[in-house]
Amino acid sequence: MWSKIVKNRVSIRFWSSLVPDEPEGPCVLTDVPGPCSKKLKKDLGKMQYAGAVKVFGNYQKSIGNYLVDADDNVLLDMYAQISTLALGYNHPELLKVFQDEKNLKTMINRPALGVFPGEDQPKRVHSVVSQIAPCLPKINLMMCGACANEQTFKNVFIAYQRKKRGKKDFTDEEKHTAVINQPPGAPNLCILSFAGAFHGRTTGALATTHTKFIHKIDFPSLDWPVAHFPLYKYPLGEHERENAVEDKKSLAQVEDLIATYNKKDTPVAGVIVEPIQSEGGNNEASPKYFQELQKIVKKNNAYLVFDEVQTGGGGTGKFWCHEYFDLATPPDVVTFSKKFCLGGYFHSDELTPDKPFRVFNTWMGDPGKVIMLETIIRVMREQDLLDNVQEAGARLKCGLFELEEEFSEIMNSVRGPGTFLAFNIVKPELRDTVLQKLLQKGVLCGGCGDLGIRFRPALIFQKHHAEIVLDKLREVLNELNC
Repeated sequence: MWSKIVKNRVSIRFWSSLVPDEPEGPCVLTDVPGPCSKKLKKDLGKMQYAGAVKVFGNYQKSIGNYLVDADDNVLLDMYAQISTLALGYNHPELLKVFQDEKNLKTMINRPALGVFPGEDQPKRVHSVVSQIAPCLPKINLMMCGACANEQTFKNVFIAYQRKKRGKKDFTDEEKHTAVINQPPGAPNLCILSFAGAFHGRTTGALATTHTKFIHKIDFPSLDWPVAHFPLYKYPLGEHERENAVEDKKSLAQVEDLIATYNKKDTPVAGVIVEPIQSEGGNNEASPKYFQELQKIVKKNNAYLVFDEVQTGGGGTGKFWCHEYFDLATPPDVVTFSKKFCLGGYFHSDELTPDKPFRVFNTWMGDPGKVIMLETIIRVMREQDLLDNVQEAGARLKCGLFELEEEFSEIMNSVRGPGTFLAFNIVKPELRDTVLQKLLQKGVLCGGCGDLGIRFRPALIFQKHHAEIVLDKLREVLNELNC
């Protein structure tokens, strides 16, 4: 399998890996993207817009932490399909899943779960909820993270209006005006979000997304409030006073915006926040900040939604990132996707719709992906992957601190828990150069914000992979320092 890829090496040695037959390290045979990827991009571009395509993957050869592209370049994947791969490529346990005929039939028949779920669906869902639920009793499955956030807003609005309406049924006026998008049936409610947030690209979710203009320009949107999110200075221990000011500034603005929108007769029904802003720059906030935010939301009879689409599933070293915050009570909603293979959200009893079809679509998730998720959870437990993330992340972060000290004129602000790490490069154009140079050396990373480089490896990323990343990054920084 690997003979062509490793033919130029002096020796072939395999590390003790969590996935059998992982290669020793990256191996770049062409420019990245290479001629095959460029041709495929041109071919695809004749049928659909392909401007965002970086490389084409060979998913037959890709394995573990390594993405093999169409030109047989072996890339150590620190981005993991935008943080989606829990167990890396072609994990042997996942390859077994659909060799089972019952599982295969579950996948290919793909029932409309909201109306015709399979007889094993209660058992499957209970298996997931009982093992990973963040102290919330209910789950709703969807297809992706944007869908999960979009539908969550409906649950929030339903619960908010139900509190206001009490036990009364819908009035005839509400029924009529709802259909034509007018109050009182379509009430003036809003969701508060934060500058730098990314929550998806469907209409409601996009109204709470505030990163790149290209996601939003030309699209009509909603007049919903946007609060400042704390922007910390690093190292954290040297900037406690400034960062505390950032917390207070953000929390004060949240309170002011809730009051302002209440006066406009557009109450804030919910607040959505990422435990760590991902696309926006890997921006963190302190446990104390989130504790105070929860108090403000509760005081104003709104609901707190944690968007754990990217942070959930173990990359931070805990299954749920908000576990770091020591909240007084669980959040009202926790949304997920990415490493879970499908989308969805856990929520409190209070947010359960009281009538059918209020939160609904044809598939309501995918039972085949639930089977995959069961396997992922099992492997995480059997291989102690949360501990592995902590250990590998500690080595990677320590090495990044060392590079930050050595190359302080180029990089700074190392941050993040587990392997959910990032650092800044001093200028946007130089950041892009670093990303490209790393890619040419066989390390695939992602950008975030204007200056950030983020790491999102699979849970099977180990300390020896961290050494490879640090060596390649050092090479790039040395080249730039010349």
